[in-house]
Amino acid sequence: MRILFAGTPEFSVSPLDALLASEHQILAVYTQPDRPAGRGRKLTPSPVKQRALEQGIPVYQPLNFKAEEDRTALAALNADLMVVVAYGLLLPQAVLDAPRLGCVNIHASLLPRWRGAAPIQRAIAAGDTQSGVCIMQMEAGLDTGPVHLRKTCPILPSDTAQDLHDRLAQLGAKGLIEALPLLEQPGHSPELQNDAEAVYAHKLSKEEAQIDWSQSAAQIDRLIRAFNPWPVAQTRHGDQVIRLWRATPLDDQSNQPPGSILRCDKQGLDVACGQGVLRITELQMPGKRAMAVADFVNAQQLQGRFLGA
Repeated sequence: MRILFAGTPEFSVSPLDALLASEHQILAVYTQPDRPAGRGRKLTPSPVKQRALEQGIPVYQPLNFKAEEDRTALAALNADLMVVVAYGLLLPQAVLDAPRLGCVNIHASLLPRWRGAAPIQRAIAAGDTQSGVCIMQMEAGLDTGPVHLRKTCPILPSDTAQDLHDRLAQLGAKGLIEALPLLEQPGHSPELQNDAEAVYAHKLSKEEAQIDWSQSAAQIDRLIRAFNPWPVAQTRHGDQVIRLWRATPLDDQSNQPPGSILRCDKQGLDVACGQGVLRITELQMPGKRAMAVADFVNAQQLQGRFLGA
């Protein structure tokens, strides 16, 4: 097939690599405009743009597709298909209809559960035990299109959003290559989604990262893992903000108020929760790098103090 690829972040690179290694022809890559990044706020190309330039593939970076010239340029490429993976732009109907076979999307959830911007993080935070990817035919609605192929994988009890992200990126690449022949297969009919079962994965915000110690240890552990590597769970200790990177819920119970630091040693920082006890094993103090609590306790003894507002 003659394929256009649209994607922006690291998640999109594995499917792009899979297409590059296949028999299909990538005509061009669409990605978000370069953005300021790093301490110097230097304009930086997206991971997808970097890979496309390495491979000598033409790159297009429209702000959106409101301009007629951008829609015309895409249609003129005469593609059979457009593959969209975490592109970050809503595509108008004219773009969805331009390729002969339309546009397909790799979505990182088992649709219709977790439509929207943050399916990986919301699945972990909700305590889902299974995730996966769907190769979906795109339509005007948000992640509402019929599914050509789905692949599942477990969510492990220790998975952070980064861990699951990396596995799903590889799974999505594999699923895409398996799904492409289906698009032209006589009699193939994609699976319609049941809108009544839809759950929306709202975009993450920094405000959500503030830990509420009245929640259970299991809930807080899931949030810490879901918000790793962004926006990173955090709590207050006096006038300082401590970022929490990894933790483990314990079977222990406590009669101390939520947020009470029960124990602080090389095994971790044990904190009373609304239900159960959470052992923090990796944290980050202001202006410092993330570190194991085993290293942190050498400098500070927190036992008997409180976390939270």
